[in-house]
Amino acid sequence: MHEIYNTIVTAKAENKKLLAILLDPDKLSAHTIKQLAEKITNSPATHVFVGGSIVENNQTETIIVALKKYCPLPIIIFPGNVNQVTDSADAILLLSLLSGNNPEYLIGQHVKAAPLLHKSSLEIIPTGYILIDGGTETAVQRVSNTTPIANDNVSLAVNTALAGVYTGKKLIYLEAGSGAKNTVPTNLISSVANTINIPLIVGGGIRSGKQLNQAYNAGATLVVIGTAFENDSDFFKNL
Repeated sequence: MHEIYNTIVTAKAENKKLLAILLDPDKLSAHTIKQLAEKITNSPATHVFVGGSIVENNQTETIIVALKKYCPLPIIIFPGNVNQVTDSADAILLLSLLSGNNPEYLIGQHVKAAPLLHKSSLEIIPTGYILIDGGTETAVQRVSNTTPIANDNVSLAVNTALAGVYTGKKLIYLEAGSGAKNTVPTNLISSVANTINIPLIVGGGIRSGKQLNQAYNAGATLVVIGTAFENDSDFFKNL
C-alpha cells in the first residue's frame, strides 16, 4: 500500500535521483497520449505526475486512463482540487499548501476529498506544498489566492518545511510554480534538505540539465519537469 512512497524513501537513503514529468490534463487530449507516453517511457523519468491548478471535470481521469495503456511508470495525481481525484492513478500527493494562509488549500479541499479517498485504492501520500517566489505570478498563486515565500527568506522556508514534518507530512515539495522565471534557489533547497528528515521534491522553472543537476546536488530526491517537457517533448533527448 505504501510501495511508491517507500521507493522515494529508499531513493533518499541511497542518494538516488528520481525524476517526475508533470502533465497538465487540460493541455492534453487522449488521442495524442500514445506518442507522448512513448517519449516519457524512453526518458529518464521515474514517475509521472498528472494535475493542474484548473482542470475540467473528468479530464484528469481521461488522461490517466489513456496513459496507463502505454506508460509503465507510476502515475501520481498532483491535484489542484477535489475534482482531480480518480481511482485510475496509482497514488495521490495529498497537497497541503503550507506557505499560504488559505484554509481551503490547507484542509478544505482535503475534507471534500476524504470520502472519495476513503473508498479508493490510491496510495495516499501527505505532502507539504511550499510555494517559493519564482519571479512571476503563477496559476497556483491565482487559484489559491496566496502569496509565495520570498526566494531569499530561507529561514521561513525552512521553518515552514519543519512545521510540515512535525504535523506528519511524508514529503516536502518546494515549488516555484509552473512556468516560473526563476527556479527555487539552491541555497534554499540545501537549507531545507539539510534540516528535514523526509524526502524533498523540487519543481518549477527547471529548463536545463544544469538546473536539474543543481537541484539534485542541493538535496532534492525528486525533481519535477513540467513546462520544459510540455513545450518540447524531446527535452530529455536534447539535454
